[in-house]
Amino acid sequence: MTKVKETMKAVGLYKYLPIDHQESLIDVELEKPVPTGKDLLVKVHAISVNPVDYKVRSPKDRVESVPKVLGWDVAGVVEQVGPDVTLFKPGDEVYYAGSITRPGGNSEFHLVDERIVGKKPSTLDFAQAAALPLTTITAWESLYDRLGVSNNQADNNGKTILIIGAAGGVGSIATQLSKYSGLTVIGTASRPESADWVKGLGADYVINHFEAFLPQLKAVGIEQVDYILCLNSTEKHWANMAEAIAPQGKICSIVETDELLNLTLLKNKSVTFVWELMFTRSTYQTPDMIEQHKLLNEVARLVDEGVIRTTTSETLTPINAANLRKAHALLETGRTVGKVVLEGF
Repeated sequence: MTKVKETMKAVGLYKYLPIDHQESLIDVELEKPVPTGKDLLVKVHAISVNPVDYKVRSPKDRVESVPKVLGWDVAGVVEQVGPDVTLFKPGDEVYYAGSITRPGGNSEFHLVDERIVGKKPSTLDFAQAAALPLTTITAWESLYDRLGVSNNQADNNGKTILIIGAAGGVGSIATQLSKYSGLTVIGTASRPESADWVKGLGADYVINHFEAFLPQLKAVGIEQVDYILCLNSTEKHWANMAEAIAPQGKICSIVETDELLNLTLLKNKSVTFVWELMFTRSTYQTPDMIEQHKLLNEVARLVDEGVIRTTTSETLTPINAANLRKAHALLETGRTVGKVVLEGF
């Protein structure tokens, strides 16, 4: 007798269409996956949406033969484990961002390598936890791995960081981590509500990213900054960053650009420029992949101790194509504050 294969609900796409098209994201039924190796099978309770979702989904002349599932933020419960799993067991509550090279988490069940999974903060519900992984990993790696910021507060006494786009998902976490690390934090925002959000996260100063940086910095008594984290339009802010950065300072950006950047602007100051992509470790299976497991656990501890707070700004229920289309549309405006989360199938 042939065993009937189990199925699950998911949201996917066949065609890459504008988000206002009904078929840009659709409800589908897929085969429930089975964990092998170091994989966990996670029952998905909540997800959140990031710019990477709409960038991958953006219109292009390609059609998928099987539904492509997006989604790179999950909070859920471990259902089954692969034979090589050592870090988790069924029943564990987890949160993670997954891998860009595998099916995403917009499905009832999801496979993920245990080395990029953290224990869910116990003080948060699943929706609150789902807002954190991708932005948390990006902010953490940007600050501590790419910019080389010390996590010892004493080392950062008198040092400054400018966070461009501080009210967004990554900026909301980077602001909190930077303040926790002892840096003087200057965030950029352009609207009163986003400026208030950034101040509420602990920024010492807020400036407008539509105006020249240096005069605004000098107006609050800052001649130059030691670090810059660019989370919005690298090319648009390039000249301003080159002017505001201190000699031997460091700039990190997470935003790709099609334009040529004039690196010579950084030469006389011997400034370091570095990219951050939180999918690098999982895409290339780097030997230090487990660092994402460790940092997510550390952030869970900081959340449970009240040092870091979740950045959820809106929660939609249930997880389905209609609500995901709404979430993508919100993000595409470029004006969201914090994170949009979806909960429950």
